[in-house]
Amino acid sequence: MTRRILMLMGGIATLLLVVASPVGHLDHHLLTAHMAQHLTLMLVTAPLILMGSRPAALPQPPLAICWFVGSLTVIFWHVPAIFQLALESHFWHGLEQTSFVIAGILFWRPVIGSSGWPAPIYLFLATLPCDALSAFLVFCGHAVYRPYLSGPTGMFGLSPLGDQALAGALMWVAVTFAYLIPALVLTARLVSGGRGYSKQAEA
Repeated sequence: MTRRILMLMGGIATLLLVVASPVGHLDHHLLTAHMAQHLTLMLVTAPLILMGSRPAALPQPPLAICWFVGSLTVIFWHVPAIFQLALESHFWHGLEQTSFVIAGILFWRPVIGSSGWPAPIYLFLATLPCDALSAFLVFCGHAVYRPYLSGPTGMFGLSPLGDQALAGALMWVAVTFAYLIPALVLTARLVSGGRGYSKQAEA
C-alpha cells in the first residue's frame, strides 16, 4: 500500500515538474527541453501513476490498440504543423501534455504485471517508430521546427540544428533504455521460468 502511494505521488510530482515548474517553460526555447517533457510524461509519469493505482482492477485493452495509441501519439505531436500549433496555443499545449499521459498509461497497461511473451515483443516493436523519428531528427540535416529558428540563438551553446540533433539523440537513448531493458528483463524471466519447468518435467 505504501509503495503504491509513493509511486502515485512520484507520478504526480513528475507531472507538476513538467507542466507547472520554471523548468517546464524551457520547452519554448529548446527542442531538447520539449522532448524531455514528452519523454518524462510517457516514460516516467504515466507508468508511475499506473503502478500507483490498481492496474489489475482495470480492464485490459487489446494489445494492438495500446501499441497503436502510444506510437501514434508520439508521431502525431511531432508533425511540424501540429508541433507548432501546440507551441503557440496554451489550449493545444495542454491537450498535448494530457494526451502523452493518457497514451502513456494506455501503452504501459499491457506491460505492468505481464507474465507472458507478448509483452517483450510488444516493447521491442514499440521502439521502431520512435527510433525512426529520432533518426530523422538527428540526421535530416535541416531544422524541422521553425519556432526554434526564431528563438534565442546559442542557448546553452546549442545551434537550432544542434538542439534538434540532441533532442533526437535523447529520444533515441531514452526510449531504447525504457523499452528494451524491461523487455530483456521479462524475456530473462520467461526463459528462466521455462527452464525451471523443463527441469521439473525431466525429474
